[in-house]
Amino acid sequence: MAMDMKLSLKQTQKLVMTPMLQQAIKLLPLARLELVQLIRHEMIENPMLEEVLSDEEDGVGTDDTERLGSDDEEGSEAQQEEREEIDWEIYMQENIDRGISPEEYIERPSIDSTLRKEISLSDHLLWQLYLAAHDELDKRIGIFLIGNIDSDGYLKSDLTEIAEMCNAELEKVEYVLKLIQTFDPSGVGARDLKECLILQVQNIGNDSDESVVVKKIIERYLDQLDERYFPKIAKGLKISIEGVIRATKFIRTLDPAPGHRFNPENVEYITPDITIVKASDDYQIIFNDEGTPTLRINTFYRDILKRKSKSDPAREYLENKFRSALWLLKGIEQRRQTIYKVVKSIIKFQREFFDKGLSYLKPLVLRTVADDIEMHESTVSRVTSNKYVHTPQGIYELKFFFHSGISSIEGDMMSSVMVKDMIKKIVSEEDSANPIADRQVAEMLRKKDVNIARRTITKYRKELKIPPANRRKKIFI
Repeated sequence: MAMDMKLSLKQTQKLVMTPMLQQAIKLLPLARLELVQLIRHEMIENPMLEEVLSDEEDGVGTDDTERLGSDDEEGSEAQQEEREEIDWEIYMQENIDRGISPEEYIERPSIDSTLRKEISLSDHLLWQLYLAAHDELDKRIGIFLIGNIDSDGYLKSDLTEIAEMCNAELEKVEYVLKLIQTFDPSGVGARDLKECLILQVQNIGNDSDESVVVKKIIERYLDQLDERYFPKIAKGLKISIEGVIRATKFIRTLDPAPGHRFNPENVEYITPDITIVKASDDYQIIFNDEGTPTLRINTFYRDILKRKSKSDPAREYLENKFRSALWLLKGIEQRRQTIYKVVKSIIKFQREFFDKGLSYLKPLVLRTVADDIEMHESTVSRVTSNKYVHTPQGIYELKFFFHSGISSIEGDMMSSVMVKDMIKKIVSEEDSANPIADRQVAEMLRKKDVNIARRTITKYRKELKIPPANRRKKIFI
């Protein structure tokens, strides 16, 4: 069989991921603060990039400043001579606090030193330890124990390990732990929830029969504090159901995380990337560019690039930086245009929501918007990630507008978010002594033309973090 070699041409289409395309894709999912951080990094790495300052944006540039300075050169020289004639030391001494002599002047603390500082749980416990412990070994053990107490107030280390680290007897460590467990906040230093609650009961200092019942319930039936188990608990402790109810109500007043008040969570405010404002009968899209540098190509290095010969090694470096700078500028602009198109399309499909509120939110999927703006579905997914929009109805993540739908009895599609809102409203209006079960919620929604199964109600209820009906029931004596 003879073998021969041939040359042939074949035409095919394939996507080539150029560096510019890769950078544009990476820019799409970035939030505003992430984009600012990336721009700042690129400005440090690339000399071709420079920030357009605010005074230059307003039309007052460096050339104008130089021209004004040269026109008033004589006036500046006169002012300079006047400044040199002033003895600033004498001036400052004579004008301290307006009427107060230098001898009477008292230097005041800075504003920063007068600000109130939050006391941490660790500092609060160490302060009590130094007051309560007199033995140096006790203090050293106490410091190790407090260092292993988490933000909730629980001890997260084994006592045997601490005894080995402090070169102390286990009984000594247990003694110091019991000392710490008497500190404020009550319940601190516990190793589990039961011990934490019992410590709080003990620290109240009440040895009544009711306190004994409370301790027994915590020790034996903590996981069964539900109405359906009350008869069993009453029978096991040989008390009345009313006594179990009183003890349960008291237990619910105890703090399962006593260290929380010394470790307040910082509130993180959402800064929207886009603001949607209604003007006349249309909606305008406004980008939040606060803190985002405006970039341009540095003219100094661009002129150097023009003067360099092709054989100069520096030219290749400048060309690469120039190309990278152009890619970044184009990528940022492309990202901006893509976000604008996606938000414009969302307004188009969710117009009733923007006009009337959550009850008019419609089902929407990424493909619908992608087809509308003639882009790929993955592009829309990247654009809507990590971005928030301020609307007339509140602040929402862009992903919020994309969700599945549920068919109504009449055949129309309803938003799953709208159905969840209906479930939340039904539960909020229920009788706390007789809460509504998931099956009843499904029947109530069918009367409102929402065709939904009980298991879907259960799924949505869990997503809304609403407990089941038997756990929503309130205790009444």
